[in-house]
Amino acid sequence: MHTHILIPTDGSELSAETIDYGIALAKAVGAKVTGLTVSRPLPHTAAGEAAASRERAAAAAASRLAQITEAADKAGVDCDVVHVHHSQPYQSIIAAANDRKCDLIVMASHGRRGISAIVLGSETVKVLTHSNIPVLVFRGQQSALVPDYFAAS
Repeated sequence: MHTHILIPTDGSELSAETIDYGIALAKAVGAKVTGLTVSRPLPHTAAGEAAASRERAAAAAASRLAQITEAADKAGVDCDVVHVHHSQPYQSIIAAANDRKCDLIVMASHGRRGISAIVLGSETVKVLTHSNIPVLVFRGQQSALVPDYFAAS
């Protein structure tokens, strides 16, 4: 089945559920995981502000990736993590999946509809549209049920 799963995260609550789901899936099929977070470049600001902003962004990214690493360690799933800076997160997600030879991308969908989806865009939709790698879109469920979903019967 799948041997290497990419799990992108944006740090949201739904991404946290997606991490649990993706790790449980990886454990069930014996796959390894790569966790990914993408930071958009910071707008031009004063030198002091830029340094502080970069530090905050790096700390936030490290926290998001630590969440994936900890979940994988707890489940006994082989995992590595990547932090990328790019203005188009979907391109980084697809590139990371291709570069690391992932055969599945598991990512969250916040379910925006209508004008908000058009205006805000959806990285998930962009990945679905442009990726040649299968994408499993996680829409959320009760966190307590996720690990049991893939339990052997």
